[in-house]
Amino acid sequence: LLLVEYVSNSAPESLAILFAHMPQLLLQVGLEGLESWTRIGIRMAEGDRERRLRFFRLDDPSAIRWLQRASGQIGFADMEAKLRPFLTALWGDSPPLRETPSNAHEQTRRRAGFDGSVVRLPSSFPGFQSSDAGRLYRAVVAHIGAHLRFTRERFPIGGLKPAQIALVSLIEDARVEQLAIRELPGLARLFLPFHTVQPSSAVTAPALFARLARALADPSYEDPNPWIAKAREAFLREDPHDQQLSRRIGNLLGNDLGQMRIQFDPRNYVVQPPYRDDNLGLWDFGDDDSQAADAEQVLSSARIRQEENDERPDRVEQESRPDGEAGRVQMEPLRMEGVLAARYAEYDYVTGREQPDWVSVKEYPANAAPAEQVARLRDERGDLAGRVTALIRSARVSRAERLRRQSEGEFLDIDACIDAAIARRIGETPSPRIHGRYERRSRDLSVLLLLDVSQSTNDRVANGRRTVLDIERQAAALLSQAMSGLDDPFAIAAFCSDRREDVRYTRIKDFSQPYDSLVEARLAGLQGSFSTRLGAAIRHAGADLATQRSYRRLLLVVSDGEPSDIDVEDRRYLVEDARKAVQGLSRLGVNTFCVGLDSNAESYLGRIFGQKNAFSIATIDRLTDLLPKLYLALGR
Repeated sequence: LLLVEYVSNSAPESLAILFAHMPQLLLQVGLEGLESWTRIGIRMAEGDRERRLRFFRLDDPSAIRWLQRASGQIGFADMEAKLRPFLTALWGDSPPLRETPSNAHEQTRRRAGFDGSVVRLPSSFPGFQSSDAGRLYRAVVAHIGAHLRFTRERFPIGGLKPAQIALVSLIEDARVEQLAIRELPGLARLFLPFHTVQPSSAVTAPALFARLARALADPSYEDPNPWIAKAREAFLREDPHDQQLSRRIGNLLGNDLGQMRIQFDPRNYVVQPPYRDDNLGLWDFGDDDSQAADAEQVLSSARIRQEENDERPDRVEQESRPDGEAGRVQMEPLRMEGVLAARYAEYDYVTGREQPDWVSVKEYPANAAPAEQVARLRDERGDLAGRVTALIRSARVSRAERLRRQSEGEFLDIDACIDAAIARRIGETPSPRIHGRYERRSRDLSVLLLLDVSQSTNDRVANGRRTVLDIERQAAALLSQAMSGLDDPFAIAAFCSDRREDVRYTRIKDFSQPYDSLVEARLAGLQGSFSTRLGAAIRHAGADLATQRSYRRLLLVVSDGEPSDIDVEDRRYLVEDARKAVQGLSRLGVNTFCVGLDSNAESYLGRIFGQKNAFSIATIDRLTDLLPKLYLALGR
């Protein structure tokens, strides 16, 4: 009832459509999954009535993808980033991967395909468990990679009958797999588990084709059918490097099938086993449209056109280069556009679920302005800079060292006690230093300073002379000067957001870079704009910080208010997501603190970061009050 009430208030035009699909949806995802999926659809539409209707009618491809995720299925969206480096590692090539359009023919959606250098993969493989689906996707791209490697030229359609086309394709599948397994023997363990067909009395074309596929792939498989035995014998006699063997054997088997009076229905034929593609990429249709139409019937597919490359405009491709490191994203900075760095989940407090890959973080190059602006802000408070440096220098944030042979301490030093007892027995004066204690004697700390540069940071603070962004720059400069002088590893980044598809993250200084005039020029070039989607920025900064090998890792967020974005109406939603992000970093061993500048949102900051980890200051002088509290908390 609560779900119905929510939809009637937020998307009344979609209520009837949702009711019509509800039995099917409940069967697939259950009540909790349905609620999560419904809220996702309404949020994605961003108030657009037509987008909501397309989503709930399942006409929107994203509706199918989110439905698969709600049901726990592993699909293309989950596997895409893993398949690219896998394919590169196998064959040294990384062709573009595309998801089969949701409006494609049913048989097309059930099998993969390729055309030229573009590989098309199904949105999911229904009926397979998560572990099997992952292996199936890997088998699919390994098989298609074998075609791209060993199928040197396309077969002309000529006057072939549909059954012959299917059989030539099947023999070619077996040929390229045999060559692939010779080169990479481990592929046999990937392919063979999907060949599950057994000999039977059924003498239909699909059953015989599936049994033939196994007979050519699995040496241990035995089949009494004479047609299959003849095919296997002919295949094993040939040299697998000769591509024309597929044409010769396929033609022969097709003629035999006709003499056996076995009917072949090209409209309903689906290639088996499921990891094999529809084989459209094997055939040259020429300029004869009728031949192409017949072949597409047989192969249950449609030719992939170049315009399908833009089928999902919300996705920013991360192509791997064959000559680059497997899986490494080649990122070239753009002046006006950000580069997709990562997708992160976002937490929905109503359903208690994380929506995977919901937010896109894009990294933007830093703009520069005269560094003298920041240098002037820093030099204005030279007295404060000295105090900040002294406070950080005096802090001891490291592993506690065990000090032995102390005159007093927390525990008895057993070795010193033994030495004292021996001294007494031989008549010497024992040393009184028989205690030990733990003490932090150094500092082992990495810090990432994350600056909120949303539109509200352009507001002036209470005294009216400076903006919130000016205070952020000054605080960053003072802290950076102190940490740089003490050789503490630290980084600086800034963020804002323009809806969930564009959380803007700018690197001002990386851990490996020195703090110099270039960094100060980037600080000076910061401009306040857009909104504050805090959770995604925290996750992205935390992932960077988690790679540091320091004893303590500190994410220090400097912000002026509560999280918000223009595509979110529920004020609590982003607060709870940011809180979840902080909790996630805590599990990774990253401490997160927040400094609120001239902020009226202290209660929100306390909710997100914890009351002891959120501080509010109105002037830069309060930094000297803040730092002892912060380092005291880290030293616990």
